[in-house]
Amino acid sequence: MAVADYRSTWTAEFAELSDRLQSALGQRAVVIDHVGSTSVPGLAAKDCIDAQVRVAALDEAELISLLSDVGFRCRPEEWNRTEVSAGVRCPKLVFAPPPGERATNVHLRLLGGPNARYALLFRDYLRARDDVRDAWGAFKQRLAARVTDLADYGQIKAPATDVLMAGAERWAAESGWVVSGGGFDFGGTEH
Repeated sequence: MAVADYRSTWTAEFAELSDRLQSALGQRAVVIDHVGSTSVPGLAAKDCIDAQVRVAALDEAELISLLSDVGFRCRPEEWNRTEVSAGVRCPKLVFAPPPGERATNVHLRLLGGPNARYALLFRDYLRARDDVRDAWGAFKQRLAARVTDLADYGQIKAPATDVLMAGAERWAAESGWVVSGGGFDFGGTEH
């Protein structure tokens, strides 16, 4: 398993993916966010673009049909259907790209859901704090160099992510960060 240095091309690759998702989902896609490590300039990451599509309703049959029509495959694993965020069990759907395309994960989450907030807080905290971003990237690179199995990597990284997110919550409270409709907000100023 490899964690690569940040690539400026990830932003453009997300933009292309976002356009495809918007075309496929239309108004069902309320907001499409670039999330995960590739969304943080300067952060080392697995070369996989993560997109979060915030939807008003998680109509599984309809959303699977719309994305299947353009080649995306719904991931069947239970952990790709639900996740716990802020102590709340949240529904979600995760899609893999069409066969042969670049690695992506498309996460469909409810608009206003704690799991959607979590993904945005992770991104925004690391964008705002270079010291935390650099430490997180170095940790992931050291871990990936020693742990080659993706499942093992994720199991080891999970408790460290919990620590990172505790800092993110403190930062959110101190800075006035909140999720807004199209992005995030620092005490009333849209970014």
